[in-house]
Amino acid sequence: MKILGIIGGIAPESTIDYYRSIIALYRARKADGSYPPILINSIDLQRMLTMVGAGELSALTDWLVTELNKLQGAGADFAIMASNTPHIVFDQIERQSPLPLISIVAETSTVAKARGLQRLALFGTRFTMEGSVYRAVFGRQNIAVLAPEPDDQHYIHDKYMSELVAGVFLPETRAGLLAIVDRMAREANIDGVILGARNCR
Repeated sequence: MKILGIIGGIAPESTIDYYRSIIALYRARKADGSYPPILINSIDLQRMLTMVGAGELSALTDWLVTELNKLQGAGADFAIMASNTPHIVFDQIERQSPLPLISIVAETSTVAKARGLQRLALFGTRFTMEGSVYRAVFGRQNIAVLAPEPDDQHYIHDKYMSELVAGVFLPETRAGLLAIVDRMAREANIDGVILGARNCR
């Protein structure tokens, strides 16, 4: 059986969510009670955000490739990054990665296409919402990706960084996020939402 490597810790809560989801999906398909082999390399969220905020994308790429090398050395056969933000340099990382990579963005676009979705809101960190990665990848499937208005982007980014990253899930924040969804459904005619900050759920 091939071993999955996960670049995690960016953020820890989303890493936990990925781990639990992968385990649950595997066990739903296997009736023998077994568990899949998974390696997690938990790295420093703050270091990543500092690099992204400073526009140090080449340094970010080099660092993440180094961390993928560690996963390969530990025995991983393929890998994912349990966060959307580093996907802003996914293509650069993939060219240098010692392991085959699964792109969260590409896989999400495949699912959206299969569901017949055509206009999607994108929630995530400021870097994810402002970036072009989702628009470029989804554009190949003729699916439009729309970022929220600037004030709403600020709200989403702030709540993600100050609450969700720390595992704090408040009903008023959930209501605020749903209000943005409702507004975009009315004003931008979206038919779905990409939760680019996975623990926005």
